[in-house]
Amino acid sequence: MKTLLFLATLLVTAAASAQQWPTKPVRMILSLGPGSGADLGARLYADRLAKLWGQPVVVENRPGGDGVIAINAVIQAKDDHTLLWGPTANFVGHPYSLDKFPYDPKELVPVARVSGTVVTLGVPASMSVSSLKDLLATAKQKKGWLNWTTAVTMTDIILEGFLQSQGIEAAHIKYKQPAEAVNDLVSERIQLYSSAYAIVRPQVQAGKVKLLAVQARNRVPGLDLPTVGELGFPGLDFEGLVGILAARSSNLSDAARDRIGADIKAVSKDPFVAERLAATAQLNVPGDAAEFAKSIQEQEKQLADSAKRLGLKPKAQ
Repeated sequence: MKTLLFLATLLVTAAASAQQWPTKPVRMILSLGPGSGADLGARLYADRLAKLWGQPVVVENRPGGDGVIAINAVIQAKDDHTLLWGPTANFVGHPYSLDKFPYDPKELVPVARVSGTVVTLGVPASMSVSSLKDLLATAKQKKGWLNWTTAVTMTDIILEGFLQSQGIEAAHIKYKQPAEAVNDLVSERIQLYSSAYAIVRPQVQAGKVKLLAVQARNRVPGLDLPTVGELGFPGLDFEGLVGILAARSSNLSDAARDRIGADIKAVSKDPFVAERLAATAQLNVPGDAAEFAKSIQEQEKQLADSAKRLGLKPKAQ
């Protein structure tokens, strides 16, 4: 009887805990600056989650350091009401881009997948290239002709591994600011840019940048573009995941994590939210903690495969 009473008490306590969270304002630490697609999405969700949770949800921008600044802010908070919101491409690439981890990677716990950034392959509209196959054929003929860039470490490795697998000699040009890369793409200083569609969209609409394909596995509504898989290059796929993570040391309860995932899915069903995400070039692909974790594992495997082709090994341990 005592055992039954003890178990009943545990169940009541767990249920109460799930109902109680959040008990104070929730901070969403964002690894990108104001105005980015992820930032706009975070603020869109924050407004609706605040109404569901009965507590303010504050979005705090901590850009820089390839996501490290935001990650450390969340870990150091040691608070189950402080969460990380941002693209997984930041930290998934850290084993290859950093000499040493400035944080414990085991601290990052998936909570919920929110959206997917639409990533495209763009070329100068002034260049006489009509397709991805045409671009690759030209690059094979003209050794050293192709200059390329991407927006994050993970896509750097994926694109470089792909070009190497095609036997193409090309130069990787690195930029601190995406706008600089767009300007150089327009003027043909670089010939290929793998980036979030939102970054190049103004120049696409102005007729100065031509898009060859989307790197998502599936076609993107509203964009009449083939996927790289359709064109015969599935190794160039890239799913730009954006989601919520917690620090393990914050001791966010499983019940609270489940609630966050369920509420993200509920908010995603709002037609206005779906419309606004599309306007910021993001796919509406919500998922719970398990679904988000699986998506991250797929990214890690893809990155490891690309790194292996390049002879790269993780540096940070």
